[in-house]
Amino acid sequence: MTSLLFEPLTLRGTTFANRLWLAPMCQYSAIDGMPNDWHLMHLGARAAGGFALVLAEAAAVVPEGRITPQDAGLWSDEQAVAWARIVDFVHARGALAGIQLAHAGRKASTYAPWAAPSGSIPVADGGWPALAPSGEPFPGYAAPSAMTSAQITALPRDFAAAAARADDAGFDVVEVHAAHGYLLHEFLSPLSNDRTDEYGGSLENRARLVVEVVDAVRAVWPQHKPLFVRFSATDWTAGGLTVDEVTQVAKELAAHGVDLVDVSSGGNVPAQIPIGPGYQVPAARAVREGSGLPVGAVGLITTPHQAEQVLVDGAADAVFLGRAALRDPMFPLRAAHDLGVPLAEANWQPQYVRGAWR
Repeated sequence: MTSLLFEPLTLRGTTFANRLWLAPMCQYSAIDGMPNDWHLMHLGARAAGGFALVLAEAAAVVPEGRITPQDAGLWSDEQAVAWARIVDFVHARGALAGIQLAHAGRKASTYAPWAAPSGSIPVADGGWPALAPSGEPFPGYAAPSAMTSAQITALPRDFAAAAARADDAGFDVVEVHAAHGYLLHEFLSPLSNDRTDEYGGSLENRARLVVEVVDAVRAVWPQHKPLFVRFSATDWTAGGLTVDEVTQVAKELAAHGVDLVDVSSGGNVPAQIPIGPGYQVPAARAVREGSGLPVGAVGLITTPHQAEQVLVDGAADAVFLGRAALRDPMFPLRAAHDLGVPLAEANWQPQYVRGAWR
């Protein structure tokens, strides 16, 4: 039996050699938004480890869109040049390179997660004022300013400019980040959006900015290159964003040039999340079945056979690995061995073949 994880997947004009992909994970290691040797090592090691796609962390489209001062960015041409070096290395390992474009919204200007103290950085200490759909803060953070109409209008242009730089850097995929309680998710969720204009209220209005960002990105992103969107499919809280609503938005985005939905959950408000193996896979299946779009599943998928079963069950078209990939940069090569994929089909780097499982 052939492993579904190691069957190629083609989206638009781009073919992914397998369906094990590196999830975007913030490294909080950039200086002034510039990626560096840490990012080269982190992404390059996973490319050498057999991931068909390595998706770089959330890159802020404007400086004030960073989660922390240590976030990567793509708001300048200099950053694009720095990313190009990393993309070239990933390509040389036989993998495709993607990048997530983001704005942190009300969760911006915070300390790195391992730093002390935690929470929002005061402006006097190098922080900056946060922006959001509404003035309600994320619990424990400083209150943001509600965005003006002019600030909202500028945002799709900022995402488009970053996407154009991603193309200049050689990236194969861009992903619009609309999950985890960051700005676009904040607009989508009624728990963080109490606007009364055309960007608040109904689901159509709350999704308007996501659609506008997607349209702006798709207009500059080459037609042969795939465009992903990451959603939190649920807020895990009564009155919040639901899987059905996200499915409706994903279905609409299919007509706007989106090629795959990366299905995560949570992050917008504190919630009791029933975390367990594959706990977000049912949401991925629902979005896939309801929208007609390919989807990626993520969330405590930790073994090769578990990942394979996600595809066998028809719940997703690809599997993103996060923490499991931090522990094991060569997860796909080990998965190929465990699933009986021949050595020659697993994209071993010649320098490492001596270490292959036999």
